[in-house]
Amino acid sequence: MIGTDAKSIGNGSGPKTIPMTSPLYLHPSDSPNLNVMQTIFNGNNYNMWADAVKNGLDAKNKLAIIEGRIKKPENDGDEETLEQVAWRQCQAMIRAWLRNVIDPKLHPSIAFSQLVEKVWEELRDRYLAGNAARVHQLKNEFNELNECKQGRDSVVEYYTKLKTIWDELGNYSKAKTCTCGTAASIAKEKEEEKVHQFLMGLDSKLYGNIRTNLLMEDPISELNRVYALILREERHVSVI
Repeated sequence: MIGTDAKSIGNGSGPKTIPMTSPLYLHPSDSPNLNVMQTIFNGNNYNMWADAVKNGLDAKNKLAIIEGRIKKPENDGDEETLEQVAWRQCQAMIRAWLRNVIDPKLHPSIAFSQLVEKVWEELRDRYLAGNAARVHQLKNEFNELNECKQGRDSVVEYYTKLKTIWDELGNYSKAKTCTCGTAASIAKEKEEEKVHQFLMGLDSKLYGNIRTNLLMEDPISELNRVYALILREERHVSVI
């Protein structure tokens, strides 16, 4: 494993090691059995899973490798250079990490190429396809959630369901980032819409009064504050 005691490349200039800041550096604690994140890909949760994988690999300084921005180092000689060995070991390590966070049932359908960027591309092309169908499904789920309201869910469970759909719909959005002066007002309008969606789906018997008070505020509170207040109200109701 490549670490601070990496082997010399024998160029006569003294031992050379892979810098700890390099994406090709593997820490001594890195292992093929490591799970870089907790979410397991099951074939239906690609968006959430891919985001978690990128976050985990970014923390390991390996995101550039899986995205193909780190190419195999060139070598004019017959023997592998230290950089080539490190690149090859990183490829093998990341392939193992990907296997660890993909449901074993899917392994036979995924070609684990020697190049992790090819594995990543295959997963993206296969499972990110059909965005329109997924957006339609999410909006149906959202409508169903609104129709059945909070139901027997706790506030945390109900809010989590809403936020999961909001976040995934946001990832599928094709709207370009606005840099004009209206960007803040657009963001505020979207935030207020989420506040209304969250409040209107709550159990009216338990949260009717506090919901009315919050909706009467001008300007309406931010989503995080509204969620915190409703959560506090739930705890208050539970001890009465």
